[in-house]
Amino acid sequence: MLTITEELRDKIIAHARADHPDEACGVIAGPAGSDRPERFIPMLNAARSPTFYEFDSGDLLKLYREMDARDEEPVVIYHSHTATEAYPSRTDVSYANEPNAHYVLVSTAECGNGEGPVSFRSFRIREGEITEEEVRFVTSYDDTPGS
Repeated sequence: MLTITEELRDKIIAHARADHPDEACGVIAGPAGSDRPERFIPMLNAARSPTFYEFDSGDLLKLYREMDARDEEPVVIYHSHTATEAYPSRTDVSYANEPNAHYVLVSTAECGNGEGPVSFRSFRIREGEITEEEVRFVTSYDDTPGS
């Protein structure tokens, strides 16, 4: 299960709407081993495409060095689908190389860059296998049991 704050959910959705009609993408880092998404890092879709996203290799290298220095890891890797459902494509699966990450997809197919409904879903992708997981939204991590 992914537990994420409402604030981070809203930031992901805002980024997806702002970049529509292109796919938005980014990372939420958290303390290594914590499974707690904390630091929102919107990234540039280097592909600038409505059907594909790609992290800029230089930006990604910089991000991983920064996370290493802060003892963080990518807890959530997110992107949007602008014309299709929030479900990983074959390309998404082929690029999923963080087996412990939650892969969040947001579909802006219904709302575009305006207000309106979005679909927000989370998946685990390991060795090409897609498993959808429950998402629990909290106002803060202090609201979660065992925190």
